[in-house]
Amino acid sequence: MTDQAVDTGGVQLSGRTPMESRFLGRTRELKELRADIERAGLDTLSGRKAPRARVLLIAGRPGSGRTALAEELVREVAERYDGVLRARLSEPDGTPVPVERAARELLTALDRPAPPGAAEDDLSEALRTALADRRVLLLLDDAAGAEQVDALLPDTPECLVVAVARGPLTGIADVRPCTIGGLDTKSALELLTRYTGSVRITVDPRAAEGLVEVCRAQPAALTLAGGWLATRPKAAVADLAKQLHTDGDEGTPLSRVFRLVHASLPASAARILRLLSLAPAGLIDPHTASALAGCSVSGARATLDDLVALGLLRPLDSPLPQYEVPGCLHPLLVALSETHDRPAELQLARARMLERTVRLLQSCRAITETDNPEAREKLQGMPSALRFPSPRAAADWLTVRRPALLAAARLAVADGELDTLARRLMSQLVRAMVAHFGTQAAAPDLYGIHGLVLDVAERRALPREKAAALLNLADVDAQTGRTVEALARYRAALDAGREANDPYATGRAMESVGGAHLELGDYDRAADWFGRALAERLARDERADAARLYGRIATAHTYAGRYGEALRHWRVAASGHRRDGDVAAQARALSELARVQEYAGRPEESLRTCREAVEWARRAEDVRLQAALQLRLADTLERLGDPAAARLHRGAAERMLGNELPETDPEPGPSEHSANACEIRSTSAGD
Repeated sequence: MTDQAVDTGGVQLSGRTPMESRFLGRTRELKELRADIERAGLDTLSGRKAPRARVLLIAGRPGSGRTALAEELVREVAERYDGVLRARLSEPDGTPVPVERAARELLTALDRPAPPGAAEDDLSEALRTALADRRVLLLLDDAAGAEQVDALLPDTPECLVVAVARGPLTGIADVRPCTIGGLDTKSALELLTRYTGSVRITVDPRAAEGLVEVCRAQPAALTLAGGWLATRPKAAVADLAKQLHTDGDEGTPLSRVFRLVHASLPASAARILRLLSLAPAGLIDPHTASALAGCSVSGARATLDDLVALGLLRPLDSPLPQYEVPGCLHPLLVALSETHDRPAELQLARARMLERTVRLLQSCRAITETDNPEAREKLQGMPSALRFPSPRAAADWLTVRRPALLAAARLAVADGELDTLARRLMSQLVRAMVAHFGTQAAAPDLYGIHGLVLDVAERRALPREKAAALLNLADVDAQTGRTVEALARYRAALDAGREANDPYATGRAMESVGGAHLELGDYDRAADWFGRALAERLARDERADAARLYGRIATAHTYAGRYGEALRHWRVAASGHRRDGDVAAQARALSELARVQEYAGRPEESLRTCREAVEWARRAEDVRLQAALQLRLADTLERLGDPAAARLHRGAAERMLGNELPETDPEPGPSEHSANACEIRSTSAGD
């Protein structure tokens, strides 16, 4: 990738950002919205308690300042509520955001669990439950339809929902709409003054009012006009108004001002601006802009700041430099890029962006592997611009860029032309998230990524990757109680593993099918599938896995009440672990053997086996297992009529664990014997 400075020749871009914006105008609208909050609803007037939250609707075209009005209303009334939640319900290109994703993000903001893979209805219900005892203000921006808003409405009338949409939300009862157009002339002139200073407005007030009229007092159009004037101190307001008049009436006021601003940019800055239409979720950082344009990171940062000064970008309140394309400008950027840039150039820009993202994710993960010389060497070989100074800095970057990274994966898969890069991106994203957040914390995001991997694998006919994705999805289904769904996916993974002739995937799927049957209480089928997986392991002389599978077969027989078969398999399992040198596993197998002997009515044999297991647990330095076995010994001795010895063993367990001592030695459920989730990597370790 070639780095080059961004040429800012031609029109000089000042790099100055406008002063901190203060809300302008909309006095009447704000007064009406505040009054609507206090006004009694239809249910109250009819003597019934309102069943759901009050909904205020701010309707207007993109660029009318509808979101700014909603934010100002939220700022004014926020102190009446326990907190404010925000969700954007449309992608930059207008695609509705799935309710499942919006509900999940809101639950995360509330610090409530959002089970990975949960259905939309379940997540909506979980959100309502989380808000049932709260007084929350919920801002739903850019709603695409009433269905989205309805699915997220709290069931408590103490909450308030402020929805922003293009038009009415037909189907939601008792919605209070507020439709907005342009600003009043005084506020529009004040908006221009913030960019131009007061002199240029006061010396030619008629020209300024004419400019406002040409822009139809739309805040977005006036912001671009003000930015254009701010970078040209010698230009008169009348000059800009005249240029806009000569363009005729083609398009909206915003599109006409936007075309003028774009045409006045240096060629390199204009190209970067157009390429920002490719930014995932409309979120840009200097690395994204640098990769899209093929320029240096510092040059991209300078250009982004210049675009902010022109009102073409919004800087985000973020610990790292990050910008957002205003939603009203995104379709205009797309149209410009289709007109000015060839499809091959746009595809190349996408590829550069994905490649840069993959390398940043590699660096983000590698910095956590401080004890891996190979990873350290690879990290040192990366350009300094791609290296993170510390693991904390890498985690902060991953947290800040998480929405853009997930959007990049979704867009790459939807594109369909860059599947190799998409696969690498998803692989590195999974590894980075696991390294920094842990598997459990990242599970909801990982579930979505594995679903995207499955889409690519099916589209490209990649059975090995299909098997890996199905196994990962099924593992999460099993962990969250969706055992029937998990069983179906494990069976599909088995078919894909056989098609790929992948012995690991096949054996893993067989064992997982058995685990699902065990969880469902079908112990005969569980033992049968564990037996099939065992045959695979024995054929490949995988002794450790074979010993573990003997234990899983024994567990199935135990639950089925076939204690003789269970004892035989636990003995084989213990013998296998001993031959393999796994002392801890041998101790646990003997512990389970003692348990089954007790079930089978052989307390003396159980006592001997339990004592042997204690010795092996001591050698393995497994304190908790030693304590659990001491408790089992105590229970067995009490049943054999030796309470004094039982007290000695119980006291030994108490000394081992103190306050951590469990009251009983519970019998493990089927799920406790399930195999650990694991990822089959589809790319080389060097990625």
